Amino acid sequence: MIELYFGPGACSFVPHVALEIIKARTGEDFTPHMVKLHKQEQRSPEYLAMNPDGLVPMLRVGDQSLTQIVAICDYLDRRYPQVGLLPSENWARAQAMSQLAWMNNTAHPSFTHVFMPHKFAETEATQAELKRFNAALFRKHLERVQGWVKDCPAYWLGDQPTFHDAYALTLLRWGGFAGIDPDSLPQLKAFVDRVAAAPAVASAMERERLRLDTFKKA
Repeated sequence: MIELYFGPGACSFVPHVALEIIKARTGEDFTPHMVKLHKQEQRSPEYLAMNPDGLVPMLRVGDQSLTQIVAICDYLDRRYPQVGLLPSENWARAQAMSQLAWMNNTAHPSFTHVFMPHKFAETEATQAELKRFNAALFRKHLERVQGWVKDCPAYWLGDQPTFHDAYALTLLRWGGFAGIDPDSLPQLKAFVDRVAAAPAVASAMERERLRLDTFKKA
């Protein structure tokens, strides 16, 4: 049995959606464990014993832990190749992994500087500048994602949602917290709305109690 430790609204939404897709396609269930990040449950001794980094997501398979979102996605695709979470052809798979890694190691950290500037600077003035600068940078990242998805007839990699679709949804939700109006990215917003309506995605959103409308108009 696979167990997933996730934080609502965090990047752990990506493997959460994937496990719902796997469940729908194969009938193999998983055990979800909600980690309340605002209550610092990821810093509890019990959690740190399994994951010393104190982060989500964490995948547990038996008594073994796997962390880091790209590694988790790679493992799930290799364990369930029949589900088609990533392309099977070598070059197409490498390109898909490149996009996934970019979302995780470039777009994602930009938002972290907006949402948690205290991790990177001590003074309020510097924190405010970090938020301003990285919010503008994050918007450029969202524009790049929009360019990737604007011509997709259904989902990013084909006829079912996968890791990429779940990450695109996550990034656009975060954009609202960064003060980015999703209506200013109409093609990405339309794509994410379509992704959110997919049954596997809707199931994960319901469990995490997520809403797409994070942007507050002035």
